Amino acid sequence: MRIHREGYSTLTLVGSILAALNLIALTLSPRRVFWLIFSFSALIFGFLTQFFRNPERYPPSCDGCIISPADGTVVAIEKIYENEYFHEERMKISIFMSVVSVHLNRVPVNGKVIFYRYHPGKYLMAFHPKSSELNERNTTVIETATGQRLLVRQIAGILARRIRYYLHEGQDVTAGQELGFIKFGSRCDVFLPLDATINVTIDQKVKGSETILAEF
Repeated sequence: MRIHREGYSTLTLVGSILAALNLIALTLSPRRVFWLIFSFSALIFGFLTQFFRNPERYPPSCDGCIISPADGTVVAIEKIYENEYFHEERMKISIFMSVVSVHLNRVPVNGKVIFYRYHPGKYLMAFHPKSSELNERNTTVIETATGQRLLVRQIAGILARRIRYYLHEGQDVTAGQELGFIKFGSRCDVFLPLDATINVTIDQKVKGSETILAEF
């Protein structure tokens, strides 16, 4: 299993602390206590390892396709007024990432980054209807070669306290390229033109860089 670079420092720190704790337990504690601590440590380290996993993904080749930028569950598909960049109604697809989801976010289309903004904010539950406006978040707008524009918004959740972002304005990007990483539970919203064909449904499980969310 590949580990994303965002996990290197966390896994090193946690692994060192757990190793020291287990060494102390092995030296000073009864054998039964040591095995309990060892088992608990293995569970913690295993959880963190799977959280930072970075699986190989192969985006489908499809003209006009919009690929999911995140792993998770589709929790909202709705027409909504987007007031940061478009200032007009757009179709929004919201993907909730649980703590067991892959948290690497990926570019959904080929194109160019034409807008980026980071917003510090609160840490409401990712399901909260106001989290898209009030939580810590990153907004990215990508324009395709045909002039279509879509907005991807990374939203921190109650556990997520750090959003990482890897792109910059003016950068040419390809579908499946790394866009950013959100540590622990969070959400990713995609804002599409109203005439986009939606290919997913509420409660559907999606995979970043594989599932086709919609088509222009």
